Amino acid sequence: MRIDSILAKKQTYSYEIFPPKGELPLEEACKVAQELALDHPDWISTTFSAGGSGNSQNTAAICDAVQNSLHVTSLAHLTCMGATTETVDAYLDTLSRAGIENVLALRGDRVPGREPKDFEYASDLIAHIKSRNPDLCIGAACYPEGHVESPSMEKSIEALKRKQDAGADFLVTQLFFDNELFYHFRDLCARGRIKIPIVVGIMPFTSKNQIQRMAFTCGATIPSRVIKRIIAAGEDPAAQAEAGVVYAQEQLCDLAANGVDGLHIYSMNKPQMAHKIHAALKECGYLAS
Repeated sequence: MRIDSILAKKQTYSYEIFPPKGELPLEEACKVAQELALDHPDWISTTFSAGGSGNSQNTAAICDAVQNSLHVTSLAHLTCMGATTETVDAYLDTLSRAGIENVLALRGDRVPGREPKDFEYASDLIAHIKSRNPDLCIGAACYPEGHVESPSMEKSIEALKRKQDAGADFLVTQLFFDNELFYHFRDLCARGRIKIPIVVGIMPFTSKNQIQRMAFTCGATIPSRVIKRIIAAGEDPAAQAEAGVVYAQEQLCDLAANGVDGLHIYSMNKPQMAHKIHAALKECGYLAS
């Protein structure tokens, strides 16, 4: 099913997983997806290695398993940094053969030695997908605190409008920890004539080191209440991870109460953590019991 069709009917709940690299077998990644499917999410998205290589075949294989074996709508990520038209088209053909109807079109991170080839921006990729595969539902990324490379929030909204005009059907946010920043961003989108649904992406922090990395790489603001919880958890890894899950539960329930279009959980391939969040959203009434 197309994700924009689901969003037109209800507030959604979904998960993201990433495909295996190194020592993690494909079979294990599929087991993660199987565990997440027990929560009956509206869709499961699978990330993509940059440049159209690496673990992209695993991405397609997982998407195939999610949709055709687990019977959950699948969203396949696709990044264009370093990709050619030929590699993008080959990947789209692979998804088409598996019956995948949804693609999250992204530029991808800049990596030394991998420069843009046929696509400079995500909006270029979106336009290509829409012209080649007009029946695909296309998602795009958005950034509640502005893209880290953008000189201003105004420029970020302008880039978002180009994605919408190129054919994006819905948006998924980068992670954030301060809901007020998202509500402000949502208002800016409305003023900037962004009319497509905005699904909120939340990643529970699992450790002090992890949240420091996320703040640096994503530009996410760390509120004082998060810092206080990390300090209270001390150096105990289990206590730090539990603090992250509890904070995410509170954050998501507040977002649900404030009428977001959907909630998307960056699961980090941790089904038990995802199940805890799912249970909290049932308790606060966002999900049916």
